[in-house]
Amino acid sequence: MRVLIVSALGTGHVLPAVPLAWALRAAGHDVLLAAAGDALVAGRAGLPVEDVLPGQDMRGVFEWIRENRPELVARLGNTEASRDLREAVPVFAQVADRMVDGIVDTATRYRPDVVVYTQLQGAGPLVAAKLGVPVVQQGFGFARTTGVNELMREHLADAYLRHGVTGTAEPQRIDVAPPSMLAGAPEGWSARYLPYNGGAVLPDWLARPPSRPRVAVTLGTVAPMMSGLGAVSRIVDVVAGVDADFVLAVGRTDVGDLPDNVVAVPWVPLDQLLRTCTAIIHHGGAGTTLTAADAALPQLVVPDGADRYANADAVHERGIGVSTTPEAVDADLIGWLLKADGPRVAAAEVREEMRAMPTPASLVPRIVELAAS
Repeated sequence: MRVLIVSALGTGHVLPAVPLAWALRAAGHDVLLAAAGDALVAGRAGLPVEDVLPGQDMRGVFEWIRENRPELVARLGNTEASRDLREAVPVFAQVADRMVDGIVDTATRYRPDVVVYTQLQGAGPLVAAKLGVPVVQQGFGFARTTGVNELMREHLADAYLRHGVTGTAEPQRIDVAPPSMLAGAPEGWSARYLPYNGGAVLPDWLARPPSRPRVAVTLGTVAPMMSGLGAVSRIVDVVAGVDADFVLAVGRTDVGDLPDNVVAVPWVPLDQLLRTCTAIIHHGGAGTTLTAADAALPQLVVPDGADRYANADAVHERGIGVSTTPEAVDADLIGWLLKADGPRVAAAEVREEMRAMPTPASLVPRIVELAAS
């Protein structure tokens, strides 16, 4: 079986698809990833990747959208609207439209038996409909996709017309959210989220247990690029008196003067860092939220747009942490996060729930059956 995986631009979109790609390849199937920009990082996972938008990255594409359609970018920062993925469709449709010609070219040459696409990559259903093959949507977080594919189809009407596609492809969905953190039932096939953050030779300090509580602080891959490190500065200002060490995992070390109990590190695999931590403070990215849940860590979430409010809500409502604003972060709140039993017990429950969910490998026979149909 030949499987084409189609990813949106962001690292956070493509990484959740890597374990499924590994499972497919381990079962003897051929896999090709069509991606661009930051998502090309999946090539480091041992996957063959075609760049369908050479010379472009997420920053460049979003700067183009900001210059030409500023009202769309503003929607992503709306606190209430960002809980509904449909509000993000106009932006991601613009991105998909710029990628779709390259994806169609790749798919036409590759001739897959099934297409897997990352949530919010509208070109996946288009190319599946063009080739007449089944399509699978790879989920990545807690925001629900009701109405998203239909709305994406409307926004990509010109692209469908350009490629002579008149029909639609209804996807089979993969939902990696732990059911106890959802308000309703999972969307489609429920599957375990397996953290993949890249590989690395671990530094010595990460290979050894810390001498006192360690707290990871991260803003993910997109927020620092788009909004800077303002939230981190606020956190640094309040942690000097906390009896714990804080690791700023922000991909850079030039963050100014830091208290003795704070260190900034270049990139490290988040899942490996979290194995050594007592808690995490983060921006609410889906991958960060689920990786922290897999590590059974209490979470302090400071969401700042996109789908991050939906992820933060899920953390808060399940009781594995709290969602707050940068202004409300203080030493008392962080101290509570480190010592309170409630979030730690709930986080352990969620980890057990996640580890009992079907693995990506268990989905392979289902995808084979879908392709054969």
